[in-house]
Amino acid sequence: MTTARYRPTWDLALDPLVSCKLCLGEFPLEQMTTITQCQCVFCTLCLKQYVELLIKEGFETAIGCPDSACPKRGHLQENEIECMVATEIMQRYRKLQFEKEVLLDPRRTWCPSSTCQAVCQLKESDTPLPQLVRCSVCTHEFCSACKATWHQDQDCQKNVPMTSFLPGESSSFFKADDDDTPIKRCPKCKVYIERDEGCAQMMCKNCKHAFCWYCLESLDDDFLLIHYDKGPCRNKLGHSRASVIWHRTQVVGIFAGFGLLLLVASPFLLLATPFVLCCKCKCSKGDDDPLPT
Repeated sequence: MTTARYRPTWDLALDPLVSCKLCLGEFPLEQMTTITQCQCVFCTLCLKQYVELLIKEGFETAIGCPDSACPKRGHLQENEIECMVATEIMQRYRKLQFEKEVLLDPRRTWCPSSTCQAVCQLKESDTPLPQLVRCSVCTHEFCSACKATWHQDQDCQKNVPMTSFLPGESSSFFKADDDDTPIKRCPKCKVYIERDEGCAQMMCKNCKHAFCWYCLESLDDDFLLIHYDKGPCRNKLGHSRASVIWHRTQVVGIFAGFGLLLLVASPFLLLATPFVLCCKCKCSKGDDDPLPT
């Protein structure tokens, strides 16, 4: 933690302090970092911790400006990130970038073999039909759509939890139950999501879609998590009944608070409306009066 030191008045005048938007501390200019793309300024320590957190958690491959009100919505360049993080973190960042590029590239895919880490090229096609892919490294043949062993003249199994889209993943997960599978596709944007712990309410980091991990049903409008009170997912949320009731109480309390605030403020808004209209009329009348000559 940085400790404050005495600085003479004339030193402050020559070297003014700059405020950091993240920690709200004031630091000399040499301890600040400016993002090239948007010119936002933060203290180097805060920006370094922010970048390291996003890379370690794997949230984003395009690291944006930490200021939510940034007018230019700037992003940190790769050379800026490299200057402030350790070598191993930078290697992880480049790995995440490459994995996302392959995942979003319709002409490339990972070999699903557990002992292979090769990227396979797909044939260009006008129709998105499954095609035979032969890995050039291990010669494994698989389906481009479901990543299972090539099944000529047979349809792909629906809702198969893909676990072999990243290098080094074991294809033995295909034999597990859907509930126990650690990786599935987001039902909205089809991005792969890994669940290692936590409850069954999932949120896709890519499209922010909320859904149930077990049945993939949407939970975007289910603020009270009623989905887990009935059906095949009953009591499978992963939280105790008391915590669920407490969550619902909080949600209901928030909505009730907003409703009560609106109810209390309504008479004052009605009383203030004539005065606002009157002021607007006077302003309009004043604008229409001819200027004195």
